[in-house]
Amino acid sequence: MRKWISFPKQVGVSSKQAHADFPEQAIYEREVGRSGFFGPATHFHHRHAPTGWSEWEGDLRPRNFDFNKLDNVATASPWQVPLLLHNAQCKFRIWHCNDPMPYLVRNADGDELLFIHEGRGELFCDYGHITLEKGDYFVIPRSTNWRLEPLEPMQMVMIEATNSAYQLPEKGLVGNHAIFDPACLDTPDIDSDFKAQYSEEQWHIEVKRHDKISRITYPYNPLDAVGWHGDLAPVRVNWRDIRPLMSHRYHLPPSAHTTFVAEGFVVCTFVPRPIESDPGALKVPFYHNNDDYDEVLFYHEGDFFSRDNIDKGMVTFHPAGFTHGPHPKAFQAGREHKKKFTDEVAVMLDTRNALEMGAACEQVENPDYVYSWQDKDQKAK
Repeated sequence: MRKWISFPKQVGVSSKQAHADFPEQAIYEREVGRSGFFGPATHFHHRHAPTGWSEWEGDLRPRNFDFNKLDNVATASPWQVPLLLHNAQCKFRIWHCNDPMPYLVRNADGDELLFIHEGRGELFCDYGHITLEKGDYFVIPRSTNWRLEPLEPMQMVMIEATNSAYQLPEKGLVGNHAIFDPACLDTPDIDSDFKAQYSEEQWHIEVKRHDKISRITYPYNPLDAVGWHGDLAPVRVNWRDIRPLMSHRYHLPPSAHTTFVAEGFVVCTFVPRPIESDPGALKVPFYHNNDDYDEVLFYHEGDFFSRDNIDKGMVTFHPAGFTHGPHPKAFQAGREHKKKFTDEVAVMLDTRNALEMGAACEQVENPDYVYSWQDKDQKAK
């Protein structure tokens, strides 16, 4: 058995409540925490912004990638898509698919999560048929046979839970129906579209195992189920089904927006919500050291209120080990309470173990992003 060394103390001038009622001497709060946002934490109050660095040397730095600028060649197979960010527990890719897949695929390495960033299409799998729309999450259990027929060009975020499974987070005091009701989860159906694709013609399955591809040939279409029963199936939920937890008096941590959990990482969804209205409450994300997790944010659409010059389709990557938080314009706008409502939609991947960057990332990185926390006066000095 073990436990954290924990003995809450108060030293100097500080607020009693995290993220609210800051002392007059210091408007900047910094949270240093362990185990994501679930372990022991200390909140510092600073006279200067914790992101106010003037120079940065070395590989550990905040990064920004414009994946809109990738050589986005559409591919028939998700296994042909290059890795962008990855570790032993997960793989983050962006897949462009324009044409119907001519064969089935199966991931024998782990569950797959698709987030539909653009487009729509028909997905066929062992469990039946389902139409995927922009803004959908779709969880595909390990070793499920599936294929996609786009109705229009599709762009998808793919996050593999390597040797693991996607599950829902424990919702604790708020109960099982908070954030989104399990009744919102859709599954594929053995419908007329599924039955129409029954075939006695030859079909192939490309199976990925240990990142190597095996090809299996059948003299018929193996998607030939006439029915099924059980509690294991692919599921879909759209970000519009998510009703975020909120407090008008307290800025909730990102963990309150967790959508899926897997071994070694979580996937969170930020959706439109009212901004805190209490005069003493922080109204933008707090500066923090999330020293046990790497943080990746994919920007889907909207106005990203804590960032400056970030557009949809971009990704920010903040490795564990340094303080990060809102950009200066966003911080000042939060103090002035200019906005009453957020209109951003973003997908966040938080990983317990360090992520590595694929070679494609170097082609589309903005090297000046590390200095984007400087205001114009700092840059002029």
